[in-house]
Amino acid sequence: MKVAFFDIDGTIYRDSLLTEHFKRLIKYELIDPMQWENKVKALYNQWDHREGEYDEYLLGVVDSYVEAIKTITIEESEFAAKQVMNVKAGRVYKYTRDRIKWHKSKGHKVIFISGSPEFLVEKMAKKYEADDFCGTIYHIEDNKFTGETTPMWDSESKQKAIDRFVKKYNIDLEDSYAYGDTTGDLTMMKAVGHPITINPAKRLLETIQEDEELKGRIKIIVERKDVIYKVDANVDVYTCSHLKEIV
Repeated sequence: MKVAFFDIDGTIYRDSLLTEHFKRLIKYELIDPMQWENKVKALYNQWDHREGEYDEYLLGVVDSYVEAIKTITIEESEFAAKQVMNVKAGRVYKYTRDRIKWHKSKGHKVIFISGSPEFLVEKMAKKYEADDFCGTIYHIEDNKFTGETTPMWDSESKQKAIDRFVKKYNIDLEDSYAYGDTTGDLTMMKAVGHPITINPAKRLLETIQEDEELKGRIKIIVERKDVIYKVDANVDVYTCSHLKEIV
């Protein structure tokens, strides 16, 4: 069985589903907006001004989000999640959207593996007709989030998820594909015969360049505005050299 594993945040979706959910909870006054102002805004501004790393920004958001949602009910979370899907779910990269369609046309299974909350990942998987999915589990007790999580944003957790899917579907990893954008997706991409990274974070690109085996077979894609580029794996991380437009 051939499979295509897709990360969501930054790979399919052009931002973070968790961040969108966080913002919706604030917009509808379901959580204290100071949770964002006090703990996340500075990290976001550093990233937005390209003075901080993307990975650090996302981890900072996660820490504040886990604390913030302990104050809401599951129904309130679900209301905001539905609004995210209604308003934002179409904000995806053309490249990965087309790749999902291509894989399905070839009869490959499409599986979403994401660090975003599983209740958001499930909705995204349904919208884009993924065959299976997994995300970070936010544990619930008495209709409230406990603050405990079973994460899916790191490489180790994603490797364990792939191992489960391999057993479930009898997957041929050598003939399978994986798409990601951060170091959290690294084991996922190293596990398959056809690794592809789209708009890789600096830390991931540097890691790829240090791994001769992975560098020799990974495809690096950059999508900007309405143009999709293929990037040489030896590209200088501080320049835009070695870009080749995909026609």
